[in-house]
Amino acid sequence: MPSRRLPPLRALEAFMRTVRLGSARAAAEEIGLSPSALSRRISNLEEFVGKKLFTRARQSMQLTDEGQAFYEAVNPHLESLARAVESQSDNISLLRLRLGVLPLFGSQRLFPRLGELRKRHPLLHIDIDTGPHLEDRVGDTLDAAIILSRGPDTGLHAVRLDHNLVHAICSKELAAAIGTKVDQEALEKQTFLIHNELPASFEAWKKALGMEDMDPSAIDHYDSGQLMLEAAAQGLGVAIMHDDHLRRAADSRLTDLYGLEVESPYSYWFVCKPTALELRPVRLFHDWLVRAGL
Repeated sequence: MPSRRLPPLRALEAFMRTVRLGSARAAAEEIGLSPSALSRRISNLEEFVGKKLFTRARQSMQLTDEGQAFYEAVNPHLESLARAVESQSDNISLLRLRLGVLPLFGSQRLFPRLGELRKRHPLLHIDIDTGPHLEDRVGDTLDAAIILSRGPDTGLHAVRLDHNLVHAICSKELAAAIGTKVDQEALEKQTFLIHNELPASFEAWKKALGMEDMDPSAIDHYDSGQLMLEAAAQGLGVAIMHDDHLRRAADSRLTDLYGLEVESPYSYWFVCKPTALELRPVRLFHDWLVRAGL
């Protein structure tokens, strides 16, 4: 029987990552390609299957109906292939977990407890990834992730790890200058520090003050919670963050402006593909994380 011709695997990888990340540019960056090189790989796959998988308009790539059907048909088999390869690995004495973690959660909550996990499961080793698009890469370059989200994708197995309150965090000197009385004029003179992926926290805090129309002098955006805390401690602005971040930082330079308790739209979640729970490293970490109550 003649062997079947395999699809171009690198082209298939480019296709799957573009779909999962929702962005050709993000997929190209993750693989280490130029956008044009990624587009050529996808074109090769389209030639192989004889179907148009994406529509292309400027920088945007959208799945066609045939592309969506192709993804749904191929994706389960690729996950099965990955599990099969893992099960045949010669390195069976070592359990390896590819975990995506936000840096602030890692430093404040995960790493102080990882020693417990190592003692319980000495063969479990974790590759830590703090890069972007963690949720989108689960099932691809990541086995699981701990994300801060309003609600993970419904196709993922998700465990909510906490409920949070939004606080305005700043240096004690800045808090004294602003005063203890809620004053919109005083607030509009300030610089606010906002995380790129958590804009709704600021809206929730303003609404709780009855100041939805508040227009601060500047908003500085960050992609790191750790740097936001340090910027706030240095008096560079008012950081809109979670009460848990302030408490765990235990930084004597920082204080909570006004002491308001505002429910956060965001929570930390553990997420993985439902089928990933069949993998021993994922199951061990998942069960420990739930029991540990991080």
